[in-house]
Amino acid sequence: MINKKILLVFSLLLFIPGLYALASEGYNIINNSGEYALWAFILGGISAISLPLGSLLGVIWEPKPAITASLTAFGAGALLAALSVELIAPTVMEFVGQVPGDYVDHGWQPFAYLLGGCVTGGVFFVILNELLNSSGGYLRKMSTVITQINHNNKLRYSRILKKMGNMRIFRYIPYEHIQNLIKHIRHSTFKSGDILFRRGEISDSLYIIEKGKIELQFENGSIKILKENDMTGEVSLLYNEPNLATARAIEPVKTFVLSGADFVKIKEQCPDIEKALRKYALKELLADIKDRESKEEELEEAETWSDEAIANLHHTRHVPTEDEVKEAAMQHSSAPLSIWLGIFLDGIPESFVIGAGFLTILTLKLSHSDVSFSDVVPYTLIAGLFLSNFPEAFSSSIGMKKMGWGKWKVLSLWLSLMLMTAVGAAFGYYYGAVIPHYIAIGVEGLAAGAMLTMIAQTMIPEAVHIGGSKVVGLSTLAGYLAAVGFKVFE
Repeated sequence: MINKKILLVFSLLLFIPGLYALASEGYNIINNSGEYALWAFILGGISAISLPLGSLLGVIWEPKPAITASLTAFGAGALLAALSVELIAPTVMEFVGQVPGDYVDHGWQPFAYLLGGCVTGGVFFVILNELLNSSGGYLRKMSTVITQINHNNKLRYSRILKKMGNMRIFRYIPYEHIQNLIKHIRHSTFKSGDILFRRGEISDSLYIIEKGKIELQFENGSIKILKENDMTGEVSLLYNEPNLATARAIEPVKTFVLSGADFVKIKEQCPDIEKALRKYALKELLADIKDRESKEEELEEAETWSDEAIANLHHTRHVPTEDEVKEAAMQHSSAPLSIWLGIFLDGIPESFVIGAGFLTILTLKLSHSDVSFSDVVPYTLIAGLFLSNFPEAFSSSIGMKKMGWGKWKVLSLWLSLMLMTAVGAAFGYYYGAVIPHYIAIGVEGLAAGAMLTMIAQTMIPEAVHIGGSKVVGLSTLAGYLAAVGFKVFE
């Protein structure tokens, strides 16, 4: 089940502002400006209609990575421009006294609330995003999938090296060859009673026990119990000799495995590894070295080797296969809800800003004359959100399709988010009408901070992961200039 804390945070996020609005003048505002609320709802829907449109394209077409990356970077640039022009610039200009027309000196408060809101929004996004990712929300974007799977691999490699450090055989391997060795280590589990290998057979694998116990049964009837951090199968694998015992799991066992096929690849790539392992095996067979060192010295050497080996790992970015993505999705039963909440998290600030921005323009226009719907559209913001939502839904839907999601399931997810964005815009309009000016600026800053963090943390990395860095820079610039162009027309 999804973490209850996540649902609680979302509930507070949605309902506390609503209670505040109703406790103030919300009721009168709702009754007196239903038409304007509908306008805000429509604007939210227009900005988010690109979500189902992008999703529809994503489920029926999978373009080259460079095209997907270009669209994603274009959307990031457009959203950056919308935030800069519509949210940040007006308050900054007001603070320095450069707002044209009737200028009211609000002092330092608006600017301070803007900065505070930005910081709070960024921190809030990171914390809630991490909570969602822990429940499978990272599956909503390829960039977050790559980041999470690589993070999991890093933890897995570190855990393997900690285990390997407890065995002298691996401490003979030079640090520069650790990367080549570790990428061939796999994880395998056995049930109680399973046979790992039989006496008289040649092992095709080396086993390191992570958890559980293995029983070795020798021909003379003697039995040896192997526990956590013990290893078996190494002599047969190294020297191609039959095993002297049968290995059987006497309880559920988790192991790290180096297969014979992978060992052949390692020997071809790094002959020094085979020499080091043979050197150790020979010493173990010809001499009793168990008492060579004290227990404390042995533990200290193992710890030092493990730390150095982990430090020498090259943490390259691995692009997961479709099977790895599907496996990751299966590990999180609450992944669909987490994905939905994760995308909703990305859209919450957008929807509020739409309503608040619409209210600002509406208030200004109504002070001079009657207005029509076209007079109060924040074109730059709507265009920026529209252009950023399309590639986001497009690339995410491609990833969801790879996870095995059906077309209608994917489309219904984005349609529901379009509706929620429209509702959020109407709420943004109501909230903006009942809260003080400087509080409204703080909330806009919070939205801007969350959105800017989201762009830097997910959208730009998404584009780079998908298509490489070459296409990202110019595509981001093109999106930025396109959104600024809308401001000129506005």
